Amino acid sequence: LKVPEVIYQILDEAISEEEVEPKSDIPQTLHDFMADIKQTTPDAKAFALKLRQMVLLLEQRTRKAKIQEYLYRHVASSSIPKHLHCLALMLANEHSNNAAARLQLPSADLVPTLVDNSYFHFVLASDNVLAASVVAKSLIKNALRPQKFVLHIITDRKTYAPMQAWFSLHPLAPAVIEVKALHQFDWLSKGKVPVLEAMEKDQRVRSKFRGGSSAIVAKNNTEKPQVIAAKLQALSPKYNSLMNHIRIHLPELFPSLNKVVFLDDDIVIQTDLSALWDIDMNGKVNGAVETCRGEDSFVMSKRFKSYLNFSHPLIANFDPNECAWAYGMNIFDLEAWRKTNITLTYYHWLEQNLKSDLSLWQLGTLPPGLIAFHGQVHVIGPFWHMLGLGYQDNTTLSDAETAGVIHFNGRAKPWLDIAFPQLRPLWAKYIDFSDKFIKGCHIRAS
Repeated sequence: LKVPEVIYQILDEAISEEEVEPKSDIPQTLHDFMADIKQTTPDAKAFALKLRQMVLLLEQRTRKAKIQEYLYRHVASSSIPKHLHCLALMLANEHSNNAAARLQLPSADLVPTLVDNSYFHFVLASDNVLAASVVAKSLIKNALRPQKFVLHIITDRKTYAPMQAWFSLHPLAPAVIEVKALHQFDWLSKGKVPVLEAMEKDQRVRSKFRGGSSAIVAKNNTEKPQVIAAKLQALSPKYNSLMNHIRIHLPELFPSLNKVVFLDDDIVIQTDLSALWDIDMNGKVNGAVETCRGEDSFVMSKRFKSYLNFSHPLIANFDPNECAWAYGMNIFDLEAWRKTNITLTYYHWLEQNLKSDLSLWQLGTLPPGLIAFHGQVHVIGPFWHMLGLGYQDNTTLSDAETAGVIHFNGRAKPWLDIAFPQLRPLWAKYIDFSDKFIKGCHIRAS
């Protein structure tokens, strides 16, 4: 028989404020619902009203549970785990008491390699010693000619001593490792530094615009959980981290270098990356993997409209369907970059977003990067950068093992308890769990 029209009418009505209020007589389960219906034998309208009440109740509960899940994940991903804090403290203490932990990196005889363009130069910006150690070890261990690899590790003032201690006591010879804090770069001490000014303004605007995690959850009675999750993510410390913004100043930080590969600290390298230097960039500045096509439609479906607010007139001039690309493993032709106004464009758009109360985009360095590098991106093959291992668990271990570089972008970082257990071994394999510092801070494989 056809469904009576009255059922459609009842279920399609707008939700009133009164219906949102919890009631004690609403069935809590399907079993309760069926028992109630059989006992009262209602007509079609009463049946539809009872069904509507129950569905609304379950929707409210599901929404509340989903928001709580996002809030807990936000807290878990934003906090510094005890074992990472322990590792930094132990290494800082070692730096103070052990001369071997204060070795010059690199040694004096290897300093010329830092500006020698016949070497393969990689840049890693991180304030996480454990994460940096995995990136470095996976890079060198999979290199066919490690003696030609130079890894420049940039960190902040507070992490410099622990970072230097780690790589002094855990050398990766024959590769060359440089550990340098941002305050040690001459460029940073020369007048105003746009990245610092932008971060300061960004923090001020966000503090007014966002409120805080509890405020975001409390004030949102109608927004979808995914929207609330995005707002929570905007509060993540990484988006106010100097390490996250510094890549836009690579030409100034490394004035003698022609080409570098920039690496995020939440990646793992599984192949020899020297082959990246054989890629002809065709005069473009940024070699990157596109993120709008691929088998994983959830991860590889990102276009400009995924990151930028096209309802804003300043953004409307761009193509919403233009393919986005990934930060995390990028080839940068610094010679070509220096002939452009990419860095100035980047800061112009940061300023526009701040003036617009963060209405052009909500978070991250990728949206202004998409604009600043527009027309300057050379697409490289997807083998070089597999994304999404930190926000969805659809990727299988066997699939991830076939990629040259895997990226744990998202909240579920491999050093956190919320990491996906089937993927974490790909990261953990580059940690020596018998090391005295690792054991001393109770860092375990799982």
